[in-house]
Amino acid sequence: MQAIPAINARQATGETKAALDNAQSKYGFVPNLISAMANAPALAEAYMSVGGLFDQTSFNALEKLLILMTASRENDCGYCIAAHSTFAEMRGLDDTVVNAIREDHPIADRKLQALREFVTVMVRSRGWPEEADLQAFFSAGYEPRQVLEVILGIAMKTMSNYTNHVASTPVDEVFAKHAWDG
Repeated sequence: MQAIPAINARQATGETKAALDNAQSKYGFVPNLISAMANAPALAEAYMSVGGLFDQTSFNALEKLLILMTASRENDCGYCIAAHSTFAEMRGLDDTVVNAIREDHPIADRKLQALREFVTVMVRSRGWPEEADLQAFFSAGYEPRQVLEVILGIAMKTMSNYTNHVASTPVDEVFAKHAWDG
């Protein structure tokens, strides 16, 4: 059952059309996720805006991907795992990190594994890490501001993961090669 239907971009008007047009210009197509979010244009715009802000954080491209994929894995969102796996491949990012997240294996790089563990703790604890979790994150070389930047990434993924859950969003054909079912 698809509780939240996708909005057809050709039939959209007003704010909905603006949100879908924004997605088209940003991604080169309208992802099924945005077609579902467009039922509430403010959500679609918020998601894309938060994504733009997350892009401005101090994390490098691989760390950003790790945050988004880890939150999506914790939230059991196959759509987002497939999408981010595809984006990682397109950008030439380390597929051993991507596969470690997809398959729930440790990441060899100590700093990246510490980031993954911190994101996991933040999602599972609903933002209530223990002091030891914070210290492990800082000991790996991360800074206090990056705790807050992790929260920004988790917030972004919460919007998309939860939308995909209630909308039963089908994976776009462009992401199908990296389909994931946990």
